[in-house]
Amino acid sequence: MTGTVVRALGESDAHLFDTLPDPLAAGAAHRLTRHRPDWKRVALRDGTVVARGAWWGGPDDTEPLVVNWFDVAEGEEEAGAELLRSAPWQVELELNLPGGWRDDPRLRSAAGARFTAARAAGYELLVERHLYRWTPECGLPERPGRLLFRAEADDAVFFDALRRIHSVTLDAHALKAIEEGGPDRAAQEELDFFRWCPSPREWWQVAYTRRGEPVGIHVPARNPSGPCVGFIGVLPGQRGHGYAYDLLAECTHFLAAQGADAVAAATDRGNVPMAATFTRAGYPVVRERVNFRPAPAAGLTAGG
Repeated sequence: MTGTVVRALGESDAHLFDTLPDPLAAGAAHRLTRHRPDWKRVALRDGTVVARGAWWGGPDDTEPLVVNWFDVAEGEEEAGAELLRSAPWQVELELNLPGGWRDDPRLRSAAGARFTAARAAGYELLVERHLYRWTPECGLPERPGRLLFRAEADDAVFFDALRRIHSVTLDAHALKAIEEGGPDRAAQEELDFFRWCPSPREWWQVAYTRRGEPVGIHVPARNPSGPCVGFIGVLPGQRGHGYAYDLLAECTHFLAAQGADAVAAATDRGNVPMAATFTRAGYPVVRERVNFRPAPAAGLTAGG
């Protein structure tokens, strides 16, 4: 048996990527996402693919933003680790998993092999997330009618709202940004994401009570894969009234009025209030996602 060969793919041999069976059957979801052939890498042993990874970015991105497809054959965790370690891009890793994977020993084992490979490559666990997909068959959530929604052209209004919202956040990505650069960085990263989305700037909205008090913001959006809930956030002083539901309901109605036949959304598993809001609004969980990030220092691994 020969050693492992890790290499990038091109147009001529891109078919090799599809030769590794996926025991998690997550490939059906991945195949809805277009990956550039030159952002795909495989680990080969004796000419057989034993690990693979696909990096992803938007149509105009010159560098990938995340690894959003990574898997390894049984017993090939080290080959998977080498594939990640040797990649020219050290970016966040997203592992998309079927719902209920923890309850099936076969699926749990396959997921565990990917976790082991990621940790061996120097990645650490960041967060586990619920992925949602609303369709018209779910029914439009009822609008409570408590709030007024207005478009706002001034980015400074959103920046200030985001700083305040993230001052008491449960979102792991926002907490990571705050750890690295404070509340301004967390707010700017959100604004950068809103701008990166190919949806119109005019869709961003601020919510007010009928007395004119600001409550929060919601950002209906389209990412390269389709319509999505870009952001839902309630200002700290307005929490405790269930306003996140009002914002999500309005966001869903807005996107449906734009012709959306499906709306994607996500929240951290640890954000129990927001997860409950998605359930109330009729958003079913369709998959789960485990996010790893390159460890800030060599040798760090995630626990749990």
